[in-house]
Amino acid sequence: MTLGFWQRVLLGLVLIMTVGLIPELLLLEHFEEWQQLIPLVLLGLALLSTIALWFAPRAGTVKVFRGVMLLCLISAALGLYFHYNANVEFALERHPNYRGWQLFKAAMTGAMPALAPGTMAQLALTGLAATLRLRSA
Repeated sequence: MTLGFWQRVLLGLVLIMTVGLIPELLLLEHFEEWQQLIPLVLLGLALLSTIALWFAPRAGTVKVFRGVMLLCLISAALGLYFHYNANVEFALERHPNYRGWQLFKAAMTGAMPALAPGTMAQLALTGLAATLRLRSA
């Protein structure tokens, strides 16, 4: 099994995203609560599995890589939930009468960037796209 040109391009993007996100989260001190460690751990696994797949594109490394990418996708959904809920709680503490659009707008523009976890989804979908034609069995 060999990696084609576009697969290497997509894996290179996964590598660049991973290498960029790890220091960003560390600089933001994204490790104060256990939930904040989830993306850091998964990014570490993504980095290792991307390197492994790049140098050893075998069925086992494809399976591991895809598994890590699926976990990254799940973590994106969880991150969106955690960020949004934290912003809702903060907004309601400051403005207990907020409802509907006001509350939604406050939550989306709050201190925690509500859509930032979407980068984990981008990473995961890029990684999964890179392995579409690779056999894992």
